[in-house]
Amino acid sequence: MQFFPQVSGHLQLATHAEQQRLESWCQELIAEALDERKKGDAKSLIERFLYQQRLYTWQDRVPVSIVHVARFTPNGVGISGVYTPPPYRSKGYASACVAALSQSLLNLGYKYCFLITDLSNPTSNQIYQKIGYQSVGDACDYWFED
Repeated sequence: MQFFPQVSGHLQLATHAEQQRLESWCQELIAEALDERKKGDAKSLIERFLYQQRLYTWQDRVPVSIVHVARFTPNGVGISGVYTPPPYRSKGYASACVAALSQSLLNLGYKYCFLITDLSNPTSNQIYQKIGYQSVGDACDYWFED
């Protein structure tokens, strides 16, 4: 990971005590960032991530950003669901959250971390590049409808 400026707070495994807030944030993320066909039930997603211990928050006295471990490959691990509510944006929380989780996963022995991002979102792409992520390819979604 490349150097990343200090941001107030720390990464923490999310807890059931935060579930209601996390469900609300998940619903906001779904509404903001996902295609209509990908929308899911925020409550069941958060319950599953909490149970699997894959959901993390960036804490700066209170939770200010979220990220989750999404998928595993034989050598790597994917990160997804990066979200910071509007009142906490532009403070570096999402960047710190992704950088800290990425480094933590690399420290566990994964050879690489990866994420899938929307190329039309310059904000998230700039953040990921500053942390040290590099673009390695493009992907397309195909949907079959009834």
